[in-house]
Amino acid sequence: MTNMAITNITHIRLRNWKNFKQTEAKLDHRVFVIGPNASGKSNFLDVFRFLQELATSGLSKAVGARGGVSSIRCLAATSYPNVDIEVTLGSDTGDLWKYELVINQDKASRPIVKKEIVTSLVKGQRHLNRPDDGDKTDPERLTQTALEQVAANKEFREVSDFFKSISYQHLIPQVVRDPKAFTSSPVQNDPFGRDFLMRVWTTNKNTRDSRLEKIGMVLAVAVPQLQELRIDMDGRGSPHLMARYEHWRPKGAIHQEAQFSDGTLRLLGLLWSVFEGTGPLLLEEPELSLHAEVVRYLPQMFERIHRARKVKRQTIMSTHSEELLRDKSIGPSEILWLEPSKNGTLIRTSESQDQLMFDAGLTAADIFLPKSAPRDSNQLPLALDD
Repeated sequence: MTNMAITNITHIRLRNWKNFKQTEAKLDHRVFVIGPNASGKSNFLDVFRFLQELATSGLSKAVGARGGVSSIRCLAATSYPNVDIEVTLGSDTGDLWKYELVINQDKASRPIVKKEIVTSLVKGQRHLNRPDDGDKTDPERLTQTALEQVAANKEFREVSDFFKSISYQHLIPQVVRDPKAFTSSPVQNDPFGRDFLMRVWTTNKNTRDSRLEKIGMVLAVAVPQLQELRIDMDGRGSPHLMARYEHWRPKGAIHQEAQFSDGTLRLLGLLWSVFEGTGPLLLEEPELSLHAEVVRYLPQMFERIHRARKVKRQTIMSTHSEELLRDKSIGPSEILWLEPSKNGTLIRTSESQDQLMFDAGLTAADIFLPKSAPRDSNQLPLALDD
């Protein structure tokens, strides 16, 4: 193993992954993914979720959750039938590892590994190159990746552990308010919030209270009359968020999460998600349900949380928000804009003239949102005419 910890994904190459027939991109510590509707923003984030599920649940479950290899494979795929994913992993000191996976399906429609390669870029050494002799004598081994096999990934377990640390969070306020309406059994690490309150409650008390105090101070600015935020356990063993609001009564009014607005719960969940975990954080349209004046400060709030960490956490988020992209701290290298075409979606990155426009005072919203807008969007109202 290397003595340097992986902190981020620095490069990705995709072939036949959902919207993407063949494309690649460099990734910064902070990435903003923009593009028109149905261009593949969610599917781009999903490739990182897929890697996380490979390491935690295995190939069969990760592919099955997406409807099988035929559902994953790009509709624009022609003569090449496989699905390829290649990621480079690194830290502030440089690139450390490269992981390559090629999958397809067998005659029984089971997902199989066509190729799996793990390379240490520091040592210039391949630690895995499948199919290997063991796979040839026992083809059933190809129904699993080495990421999910403890005995197989000993020399590069830090790669598997890093993938396990990837977190996708898309908290839905209705789910947080009434998780039992969305599940009949306990869940863990649910990105939509079915176990959100229990995750907060079971966090180390000192850590939990510190986070809630900081989040409460933000909410006190964003939410009128909110004065205090905490979490309590009721007599039936269910945790509840409690907020005290200024009120005509001397002690104010106490509200539980069921009475919180969508925006309050979304902002609370977003900030908690940034505090929680160490690996790359995937956020889908964090601006949802939030006032524009709150959205414009999300990048700054996220950065302040990251600065308090020993290791800066990579954040990859999709967005349509002009307010969010007007943050002047966002640089051109942090923007990926998706361009759909008949041959699949391409990932576009900044060009030299984009930097010149940034230097002249323009923002990411000024430069990239027009590029990512649907073609002929001004014709939308006319499409309804007879």
